[in-house]
Amino acid sequence: MIPSYNRTKYLEKTLTSVLSQDPGAEEMQIEVVDDGSTLEDPEPLVRRVAGDRVTFTRQPRHIGLVPNFNRCVERSLGYWAHILHTDDFVLPGFYERLKTALATRSDVGAAFCRAVFVDGEERRLCEGEPERSTPGILPGYIEKIGVSQRIVTPTIVVRRSVYENLGGYLPDLCYTPDWEMWIRIAASYPVWYEPAALAACRLHSGSETTRLMKSGRPVGDSRRCIEVSRHLLPADRADAISREARKWVSVQALNYARNSFENRRLATGWGQVWEGFRCRPSARFIKALLLMLAQVVKARLRRPARTTSKGTAERELELP
Repeated sequence: MIPSYNRTKYLEKTLTSVLSQDPGAEEMQIEVVDDGSTLEDPEPLVRRVAGDRVTFTRQPRHIGLVPNFNRCVERSLGYWAHILHTDDFVLPGFYERLKTALATRSDVGAAFCRAVFVDGEERRLCEGEPERSTPGILPGYIEKIGVSQRIVTPTIVVRRSVYENLGGYLPDLCYTPDWEMWIRIAASYPVWYEPAALAACRLHSGSETTRLMKSGRPVGDSRRCIEVSRHLLPADRADAISREARKWVSVQALNYARNSFENRRLATGWGQVWEGFRCRPSARFIKALLLMLAQVVKARLRRPARTTSKGTAERELELP
């Protein structure tokens, strides 16, 4: 299931990566669910690349990213559902490897593999941190996924009945609906892991993730995800897991803030700092913040001075 909206630049790669592993219409549904695109219509591209093999559905009006995710789940027909963004793609063996692994495991709620991260030109940047060296069930995975977002969407398939039992993605979480869903699944079902890197997540300036980061919403959204997920955690470990999760989010907040300050988005940067402090209001956070600000200022001072119209050299400092 491929949700789309106003971006076709990478869609052909997404489609061809799936079609190259297509076992046939009897076994795999392939569908693009467009969220009422107004700038770029993906249907002509879908028809050119896939003919009638890929179903194309268009929402009558734009409903938003998370509701469109849920629409993809609603329209899925198979036993397993795979949501694949229009800028991500799968690598050879993704479907066959997971199918073989799960053939005899009726108890598994979701299965995922290691991710490859690439840039806009498909240059390999890095691979995700391995969960284990061999394929299999991840025991007590709620302890890990409850602390930090460790799964990117193109790498995971979810049993269709699990979505039916647990409900859809939460629209109120615009940045972390997937993290909350993975926590929900891990709290109720075994999760299978494949250590091979079989799906690629593309990091580029035009992605929805980048847009949300610039808006400053990710940190507050992550904090809310921790709050709404707390009841899913083991009762005797909920406090400790939530505390570690807030610590992880506070570190992410400073990373986002650094990027915002370096790119002169002061209001966004301070908003991220505030949300990070709300996650971890401690002397340690303040110390880390001051160190980060000092590093940003130092980096700015190292930049070459620019010459003004009056011929004098000056440096631009955006931080107090």
